[in-house]
Amino acid sequence: MKFDNEEKGILDALENNKIELADPSEAEIDTIKTTAKRTFKKNKRITIRLYDHDFAGIQKKALEMGVPYQTLISGIIHRYVEGDIKIKPA
Repeated sequence: MKFDNEEKGILDALENNKIELADPSEAEIDTIKTTAKRTFKKNKRITIRLYDHDFAGIQKKALEMGVPYQTLISGIIHRYVEGDIKIKPA
């Protein structure tokens, strides 16, 4: 496994007893659980119309990736909203 410089520094500090790991408090555990539940909760259902060839392409790509096509579409939309996918100006 490859580590970046920050990860290497953390690992070295841990291995050389320069830092100690602490158990999370109950409040921290509750916050983590709540965040995880919200992260994976999909609460909106939408209907979209696609060109036949686009739908066939999405299904093909999803099959190649081993995921349902709805998951692929949702992932693409999420990545766009988060700024990971940019649309080039025309």
